[in-house]
Amino acid sequence: MSTDITIAAVGDFLIKTRIINSAKVSGDKGYSFDPIFEPVASHLRSADFTIGNLETNFGGPKASDYSVVKRHPKTNWPMFNCPDPFADTLKNLGFDVLTTANNHCMDCGIGGLKRTLNVLDKVGIAHTGTFRSHSESQELLIHEVKGIKIGVIAYTKTTNQIPVPSDHKWAVNLIDNAKIVTDLKKLRAAGAELIIVCMHFGKEYGMYPNDQQRTLIPLLFKNGADIILGAHSHVIQPALFYESRDIWGTSKRRFAIYSLGNFISTRLYYNDHTLTGLITRIHVRKNDNGKIEIRNVEFTPTWTRITKNGARSKFRILPMAETIKAQAGGSGELNRMRKMHEHVKRHLKRSTDAPELKVM
Repeated sequence: MSTDITIAAVGDFLIKTRIINSAKVSGDKGYSFDPIFEPVASHLRSADFTIGNLETNFGGPKASDYSVVKRHPKTNWPMFNCPDPFADTLKNLGFDVLTTANNHCMDCGIGGLKRTLNVLDKVGIAHTGTFRSHSESQELLIHEVKGIKIGVIAYTKTTNQIPVPSDHKWAVNLIDNAKIVTDLKKLRAAGAELIIVCMHFGKEYGMYPNDQQRTLIPLLFKNGADIILGAHSHVIQPALFYESRDIWGTSKRRFAIYSLGNFISTRLYYNDHTLTGLITRIHVRKNDNGKIEIRNVEFTPTWTRITKNGARSKFRILPMAETIKAQAGGSGELNRMRKMHEHVKRHLKRSTDAPELKVM
């Protein structure tokens, strides 16, 4: 008897200061992030396995004042830190795994990196890409869903010039082709039947993959990756199916998206593309003979709505198509949303004409 599962994947949780300030409430918890995501919560909770990129830290209140934008004194890069209640929201949304290898993972230092993982452990969300000890960095993340063993690995091209301490080089999975190939082989040897590789790579705000991305995708597929989820560009990049034979001689269809875009952010550089994200639902079947196949992929484009609530901003993540259908008229924001929805439909399929890729 065959088994079907649905994997939901989203891009960057870019929890900037305005978003944190918008979630502040009175009471013991101090913050409530749940309302921001309620319009799309069902799209995430209904999946069998949900994964996203945590592009912030739970560094603790001593790491920074949450309400003030903090920049690195040497690089001037913004440094991200988020109140712990956001982890409860992620759990409430149904996230099973969060990847933590990204260019902001060292923003609160090695102590903040480790504390972030402690907070995720506390709420019961698995994680990979950064590690608290050398032994932990050697462990494999394999998550079993309805009898299908899903392996997940994650890597980043940079830590924004914040050095990883020399005695903690194992703490962050930096992109290294030889290491990735080795890790893929280890996952297969450990029994992973479906392997997801999460790559924090490419050029920020680039609408198309760069040479590094284009080179890495076939290399990863050749060495056993089944699904590749890209992040870092803060805008959506194209997706594709890829028919390939791996080093074990297995020929099958694999899936990659170069960048899932932001799942939540402020509007960066007055660019509506940075308010546009995706909930990517990948439908997978394990057949009677034990073979795994990716049957189809559905994309639900999302929009970060920013309004004013008194002196503070108010954020909501909206499913684009549903919102456009429900709200007749021609408001400025709705027209922007329509424009971005049409862009996503064209842009996602620029690398393929596969009918199995569907934009909702």
